[in-house]
Amino acid sequence: MTVSKPEMLLRRIALSHSRRFFSSNSNYDVSKAISELNKEMESVFGEPPASSFAGSVENKIVPEEVRTDIVSTAESCSPRLTHISSTGEAQMVDVSSKEASKRVAIASCKVILGRAVFDLVSANRIGKGDVLGVAKIAGICGAKQTSNLIPLCHNINLSHVRVDLTLSPGDYSVKVEGEATSTGKTGVEMEALTAVSVASLTVYDMCKAASKDIVITDIRLESKTGGKSGTWSRQK
Repeated sequence: MTVSKPEMLLRRIALSHSRRFFSSNSNYDVSKAISELNKEMESVFGEPPASSFAGSVENKIVPEEVRTDIVSTAESCSPRLTHISSTGEAQMVDVSSKEASKRVAIASCKVILGRAVFDLVSANRIGKGDVLGVAKIAGICGAKQTSNLIPLCHNINLSHVRVDLTLSPGDYSVKVEGEATSTGKTGVEMEALTAVSVASLTVYDMCKAASKDIVITDIRLESKTGGKSGTWSRQK
């Protein structure tokens, strides 16, 4: 049987929108779904799809077992917040069933000092002392305190923490990079992010007497490895 181009497009649209139409709630309305598809078809082709095709879909009764399979598949593919329980309450994720693996995460941020403060830091003339040296130690200490600062983080054993601070003359900033490593059942993204956050806050504290206009920006995860989700890296 030959399928027309509008009908083929309609089927593709229906497939790509399955999550919208077959959600996990019980308000399943085939007529409403088809109506929305018809409107989308009309916007593309200037007219709704052939009534014979639309009518055949609208009048078709979806068996309960098929609907259950579709809903189950949609739920398994949809991202969800693991720190939220089935009743909507905050919870600490149970990782006891996970397998231990080596986990590594790298995070970064930037502290924009401005030219005057940048020159003082470069010359090590800030009144409180060595800005970059103190911030480096603060970042390492911060990573080790992550579970005390972030309520639902697990208390994990870190095998390594690295914090590097680099002066960037191009924009009068300090670039901060932090790396956390552990072998365990949960990731170390938060430890790496906490490391760069605390380090950057320490830079601000060390320099605030010289300027209140310092900006901390672009705190973000750069990459992670290990665990069920495997390797992830930010696209530059």
